[in-house]
Parts: sequence; C-alpha cells; structure tokens
Amino acid sequence: MRIRGAFAVCGVLCLLAAGAAALEAPAPGAPDYDKALAASQAAVGRQLGDFALLDHDRRRIALADYRGKPLVVSFVYTACSQACPVATQFLAKTVKEARAALGSDKFNVVSIGFNQPFDSPEAMGAFARQNGIRDPLWGFLAADAATMEAITRAFGFTWYATPKGFDHISQVTVVDGGGSVYRQVYGDTFEPRMLVEPLKQLLSGQADQAGLAGVWDKVKLFCTVYDPGTGGYRVNYSLFIEIFTGATVLAGIAWFLLRERRRLRA
Repeated sequence: MRIRGAFAVCGVLCLLAAGAAALEAPAPGAPDYDKALAASQAAVGRQLGDFALLDHDRRRIALADYRGKPLVVSFVYTACSQACPVATQFLAKTVKEARAALGSDKFNVVSIGFNQPFDSPEAMGAFARQNGIRDPLWGFLAADAATMEAITRAFGFTWYATPKGFDHISQVTVVDGGGSVYRQVYGDTFEPRMLVEPLKQLLSGQADQAGLAGVWDKVKLFCTVYDPGTGGYRVNYSLFIEIFTGATVLAGIAWFLLRERRRLRA
C-alpha cells in the first residue's frame, strides 16, 4: 500500500514538468510518464560507473571522485526559464537545511546539464551564478553527448524534447558513499526531510562502520530530530541527557558488580 501511495503522490504532484497529464494514458508520441517513473525507481540500488565530466572551469571530474560521502545529484538544462531554476533554488534551501542539521561538509552535491552540447561547462557555471549557488561542495558539471546518454540512463533520468524545450522527470538522486543509488526524491519542491532523512541514514551507517571514531557523529545524528512544529531540524538535548544518564547508570552497575565479585573472592 505504501508503494502504491508513493506512486500516486509522485504522479499527481511532481513527476514531470507537464505533470497535469501524469495520470492519463499517453497519446501517440507523448511522454510515457509511468515508464519514466519505473525507469527512475529501477535505478535504486544500481552501482554507478566512473563517468567523466567537466566542471565550470573545464577541469575533469570523475563521478567516482565523490565516493566516500553521500552525493546529491540533480539534472538541469540551462536554457530552462522556469522549472529548473525553481527546482535548483529550492534544492539550495533544502541543502542548506541539511548541512545545518547533519554537518556542513558531510555530503556533496552536483547538478548535471543534460542538454548537450548546449549545457557546456561555461553554461553550467553561468547557471550556478544566475541561481545564486555559492556552496563550495556543489559542482555544476557537463559532459559530452555519449557520456550524458549513459549517465542519465544509469540514474534513471528521463527527458523528452518538446517545441518549448524539454519535459523531464523532476528528480533528485541520493547516492551512497560507495557509489550506488540509494533514494530518488521527486518534485520541483518537496518536504526537506525527504532529502535529509536518507542522508541521515547514510551518515549514521558510516558512523557505525567507523567504530569508536564515529561514536560522536552517531550521537549527534541520533539527537538531530525533525520538528514538525517548525518544519525544520533541531538538536534534541534531552536525548544527550538521557544517553549520559543511561551511560552513568550502566557504569555504576558495572562498578557495583565488579566490587561485589572482588568481595566474594576475598
């Protein structure tokens, strides 16, 4: 039931820029919205290849260079005057909130221009400036047409040419630190926690793998909670107190048992 509900929400609210037709059967030659969503969902769990891209200064960037941290990926076309700027500016607000909640350097972001050859490195740099993106961990990347075809297929990103530009699935992809697609988030706008929560899950898993070195990160992530009253995230300091109290009690019990064991042996 949860899966059917998620499909309905995506179809009604946010699947494509031309979303009013999302629940209708496609006319001949029209975009197949159900197929686009299916391709997007099929990418979840997929290991991504080491695609070669270029940043706004034409420096070579390999997708694998981002491994080790979660990665947030969006696709845009720079000639778009409405949907892509709106989605990018909204994503910037959500990324800012996620950094405040999870840590300023805990994940990376990239936006990739899919309209080749027009979405050049220079065009991507201009698009970033026009939308006020100054995040040092957010790259705006381009690639040749063959690479773009392969990378959009790998991410499950679908677009259709129209007389006015493109209809495309409005999707933000969360990639784990190992380079596999972890979650797809749909819509030009969405609840921030739809992006923050999967990032939090990935970072919690990394803290687990880090052992003792990740204990403090694990505690901070655990104590950072969503506040439905404000629609944002905050640190629940009462959880710190509960953790400290619990650790103190356990230490006291351990000390008492050790003392009794020594007393009985004496």
